[in-house]
Amino acid sequence: MVKSKLYELIKRTPARYLYHRLKAWRGGSSQSDESAILVRLGVDCPKTFVEFGFHPTEYNCIGLVDFSGLLVDGDPATVRLARAILPTRIQVRHQFLTLENLGTITDYHSALGVLSIDVDGNDYWFLRELLATKPYVIAIEYNASFGMAPVTVPYDPAFERHTKHPSGWYHGASLAALAKLCQGQDFKLVAVAKAGGNAFFVRTSSPLPALDPATAYCENALRNRWSKTTAFEQWSRIKDMPFIEV
Repeated sequence: MVKSKLYELIKRTPARYLYHRLKAWRGGSSQSDESAILVRLGVDCPKTFVEFGFHPTEYNCIGLVDFSGLLVDGDPATVRLARAILPTRIQVRHQFLTLENLGTITDYHSALGVLSIDVDGNDYWFLRELLATKPYVIAIEYNASFGMAPVTVPYDPAFERHTKHPSGWYHGASLAALAKLCQGQDFKLVAVAKAGGNAFFVRTSSPLPALDPATAYCENALRNRWSKTTAFEQWSRIKDMPFIEV
């Protein structure tokens, strides 16, 4: 919780720019080992990525240094800072995404290497819409607070997780729901981040072995640590909210 409060303080002050300038100079990072996983999975795919939801020096595709990419976020301050500190091979767009405007994204690359989605809300619905673009690699946040229930939140074009529930734990979809969606479109689960929270899928034609979501599932270590709760305790707080079983 200390780290979260510190970041929010920096985010609201001019010091945020200097903080992220220094972090960018040191190379930046992903939350866990997401960047390393994408570097490994992206060896033989087109050198392009699109990522929804990011921090200027902390995003999943940050290790793809020979890729050209597009970062999209609904926070104007995040976008301004990213434009100031990121290399020109990465375009940054301020856009609050909905199913109605995703079409402005789908034609960004003729061949998409990596698609990364972490929007804390309509993740399942965006992925369902974008699977037709046939990316080579998919990175997407799963909500570990949902455990292994095959559920997603209902689509809401104005989704904001803290408005939906004060805990902020009600958003996105479970790992089981995302795996089922991807399996139906010829993608398979091949990795989960060490800290939990992000899953990785590739086309079924890949020689990489498929993982069983039930054994690959990990609780979100960062959420558990900051909130001093477990996924089971988180689920008990939000289980009566509206869900769609898939």
